[in-house]
Amino acid sequence: MSSNMSTHSNMERLEAERSPSIQRSTTSRRKFRNLWKAIDRFDKRISSSTFGRIFRLEGSGHPKEIPDSSFLRELRAGATTFATMAYIIAVNASILSQTGGTCPCDLDDLSKCDTIVDFKVCKEGVRRDLITATAAIAGLASFVFGFFTNLPVALAPGMGLNAYFAFQVVGPNGTGSIPYEVALTAVFVEGLIFIVLALTGMRQWLVKLIPATIKTATGVGIGFFLTEIGLSYSAGIGAITGGHRATPLAIAGCPIEMIDEDTQMCTSGLMSSPKMWTAIFAGGVVTAYLMSFRVKYALIIGIALVSILSWPRNTSITYFPYTEEGNSRFDFFKNVVSFHPIEKTLNVLDWNVTKNSSQFALALFTFLYVDIIDATATLYSMVRFCGVVDPKDGDFPRSTIAYCCDAACISIGALFGCSPVTAFIESGAGIAEGGRTGLTAMTSGLCFLISIFFAPIFASIPPWATGCTLVLVGCMMIRQITQVNWRYIGDVLPSFVVMTFIPFSYSVAYGLIAGVFVYTVLNGLIAITVWLSGGKLEPREYDMKEYWSWKGSGKKPWFVRAVRSQGCFGQSDADSKRSFTMQDADHESLDRSSRGSRVGSSDPKEGVTMVTIPQRAVTPHSLH
Repeated sequence: MSSNMSTHSNMERLEAERSPSIQRSTTSRRKFRNLWKAIDRFDKRISSSTFGRIFRLEGSGHPKEIPDSSFLRELRAGATTFATMAYIIAVNASILSQTGGTCPCDLDDLSKCDTIVDFKVCKEGVRRDLITATAAIAGLASFVFGFFTNLPVALAPGMGLNAYFAFQVVGPNGTGSIPYEVALTAVFVEGLIFIVLALTGMRQWLVKLIPATIKTATGVGIGFFLTEIGLSYSAGIGAITGGHRATPLAIAGCPIEMIDEDTQMCTSGLMSSPKMWTAIFAGGVVTAYLMSFRVKYALIIGIALVSILSWPRNTSITYFPYTEEGNSRFDFFKNVVSFHPIEKTLNVLDWNVTKNSSQFALALFTFLYVDIIDATATLYSMVRFCGVVDPKDGDFPRSTIAYCCDAACISIGALFGCSPVTAFIESGAGIAEGGRTGLTAMTSGLCFLISIFFAPIFASIPPWATGCTLVLVGCMMIRQITQVNWRYIGDVLPSFVVMTFIPFSYSVAYGLIAGVFVYTVLNGLIAITVWLSGGKLEPREYDMKEYWSWKGSGKKPWFVRAVRSQGCFGQSDADSKRSFTMQDADHESLDRSSRGSRVGSSDPKEGVTMVTIPQRAVTPHSLH
């Protein structure tokens, strides 16, 4: 009896002790529910307001309101897109600054300009300018694009084209075919031509005119190109270097001071550079590990980790050595929060193109061609990913406005000193997070604009911190190789030529020219043979060749539709009935997006080759 009373007493005491904690837990849960309900009410209030109606949020009452869209969800998606794109601020500035920008050098051999202290200091100033310029144009372009198109796609200077601009057109320290200022003029003119093509409806036709296999191979080739750059010394981890005649490319990995100036090969210390190994493990292995677990900020974490390890001054991997250049970097880094104005690259266009007219024309053509494929394919991939493509004509709402905004931002970016701006496939990460409207892109744009004031941080990211990022982005771009038609020699050989010529010639232009030439000659001869034989003599597996046609498709140009009273920018009666409900295929893409969704197919009716959408954190491209 006494034992039972004792047990009962102990239970009462335990219950009394537990009661306050239970009450606190219950109170906390109640507060959390109330907070969540308040947030939900705020979200619905915004959606039902005039603001929500402008962006067609769900519950706004707009006849074309977009399902599953809400104000807070769009903000979260925009922040996710920015996190997956933020690496472009440091990477783009690092690549473009290799040109030397507007820095003067009096040496006959421009490749040795880095031996001049004043030139190196000026070059560092150009890099800081380009950090501000990249953040500014990415912020402005994304915000404007989101506002006018109401599409969840962010814009920034494209990966791949920036490498072509820096290493082929202008060249390291200005050793290329045309000066930095003239190259910017080519970019500016390209944007203007782009606007004309968009308004006349020729853009879709030009994209369709290029064989789908060449489009896909171009993205793969640029992926190899970025990988090569990421492994080099100039903008990467320094694992490879230029060899002598017998070995055009050689393994490196030695400290940069051990490279022979004549042969450009390591004299000793192969694969012994601590900077390289730090980049491989902290920037490569760690990033890949995080990506395997679908961590959206994997690329940013990898870059940040290597950068932080490189900031202490008394280490062998420091980015701030006790030299004049290192002291200058460290003094700027100590500002942390500071606005760095664009001084050396702002509005430096040179319109005197007669001296290098042929090279100017080649650069302009390449920028225009690659950008047409890049931006169109990426935009199409993204809008299909969020389910707004009209299955009847393969077009999407406000497509003309979207193309014009993209083109205008290209020209504005040239005034800032940047290579062509394009739609980023990293937008797929934000779409996978629920982004459906232009608010997603506008949020990303605001984040980029805020990052302008953290220029000292972004300017202190060393090239070996972004090298593995280039390799990983290249890897994700190379995944498009599965979309090449490997069953027919008329498609395989031109694709192979493009994929190999781009990295080995260190030029996107030469790779494209070689691929188109081989495609035209080979398939032209085959077509003539088939025609002369009346179809009796055909190559093996001729029926498996990829569809190609010169005829246009999709909607008519806006002015044609205007004459037919279908609206200035193509909002016809059929468009007004368009459903924003995602198609089954796109639902599957969302489910697989963290692994990298396959939206890279070639549709003969649409004439657009799309690209792989990696969730990660991501190209090319885009041909980005």
